[in-house]
Amino acid sequence: MQSLDGIIQELYAVISGPKGKARDLAAMKALFLPESRLVPVVARRDGSHGPRPMSLDDYARSFEWMEANGFFESEIHRETSVFGHVAQIFSTYESRLLPDAEPFARGLNSVQLVFDGKRWWISGIAWDQESAEQPIPARYLPE
Repeated sequence: MQSLDGIIQELYAVISGPKGKARDLAAMKALFLPESRLVPVVARRDGSHGPRPMSLDDYARSFEWMEANGFFESEIHRETSVFGHVAQIFSTYESRLLPDAEPFARGLNSVQLVFDGKRWWISGIAWDQESAEQPIPARYLPE
């Protein structure tokens, strides 16, 4: 991907689709450096929250659920910072089971990217979901 916009659009496209549509792991891996990590913040049994680092193959296990249920994630706002060959993108998202349904979740993806002189690569993504106790700050929402 030669543009940051293109890689973020493809990231959302590759995980989104209707019930019955298989997700393309090869297309997803083509966006990432080989050793990239995906790090969702998850609720623990004791009520606390913490990171759950995973590989792309670990994340791909969720593709089965996405195919069985349908899953659409779309960007609603973006904040981008670039210095030299590195970029940090805060991408606010909404998740749905159907394209026109009300979102069942919202959150913030923190996407780190590097440019190798030819194209941008995702080096990692960390994300957290919005909750009543943790609303998304206004600066990360559309005006």
